[in-house]
Amino acid sequence: MLSKNQLGFLYMFISVCAFSGMDLIVKWSENYPVSEVLFFRGSCGLIPLLFLIPKDRYIDFYKTEKKALHLKRCLAGLIAIVAIFIALRKLPLATVVSITFAAPIFTTILSIFLLQEKVGLYRWLAVIVGFIGIVIISEPGFNSMNINYIYPIIFCLGLSYVAIAIKQLSKSEPVWLISFYFSVSIMIMSLFLISLEDWIMPKMSDFILLSLLGILGGLANLWLTQSYKYSDVSLVTPLKYLSLVFAIIFGYLIWDEIPTYKTLAGSLLVVTSSLIIFRREIANKKQVTLTRHE
Repeated sequence: MLSKNQLGFLYMFISVCAFSGMDLIVKWSENYPVSEVLFFRGSCGLIPLLFLIPKDRYIDFYKTEKKALHLKRCLAGLIAIVAIFIALRKLPLATVVSITFAAPIFTTILSIFLLQEKVGLYRWLAVIVGFIGIVIISEPGFNSMNINYIYPIIFCLGLSYVAIAIKQLSKSEPVWLISFYFSVSIMIMSLFLISLEDWIMPKMSDFILLSLLGILGGLANLWLTQSYKYSDVSLVTPLKYLSLVFAIIFGYLIWDEIPTYKTLAGSLLVVTSSLIIFRREIANKKQVTLTRHE
């Protein structure tokens, strides 16, 4: 039998693998409209959730007293997921993944205004270091006026509000209900966008991969939550940075992408910054920000 820490470690590892797999499929699917890929993410993302609804909630599983907060969480999540899907198609895989690690930096800033949290000296220093890292990674985009570098930053902004909303929702709402509303909102938005674009009928192999994208997205978030439930945060959080290793390896093997020295240096600063923020949240006994929920 695995201990709780070992179980949490395992959940984090498979969560990282699932998110990385989803990123690869999104980048691969560039020949399909974003709206179509979003449809598969939303619809197939519901499949894992169906097995988590308690038997006594089958009839009224959708009921909630926090409709407004769910709506805000979904809107922020939709902005984030559209931005990250576009970024993965337009930029090197390692570059996108590196910038997404900056989400806790933006969450720290937003928490001051939305949760009235006090941010100490160490966390402010971490925020500054993180922003320097983002500037270093994005510097080629500034020089060439490449607007695509803004999409991972938009993702971080959207995700930072999602993290705060989930902190508030998770006090009374089950994880599966939070994920259910988000998946449904993705479906609704995708159906609207599909009406404005031409649907490309995927061949069977592509259909399987696009469906897998949705299932992986749904499972990854659930596994991430389970990881923090079973294990010490300080033990499992560093493991999520394996996604950068996966991004470098698969970006090179599949798309011949080689990270620049600036990408690697900036990534180091962003990772250091987010680790400092996590450590300070643990030291202050605050609920740690979940870094991916899309």
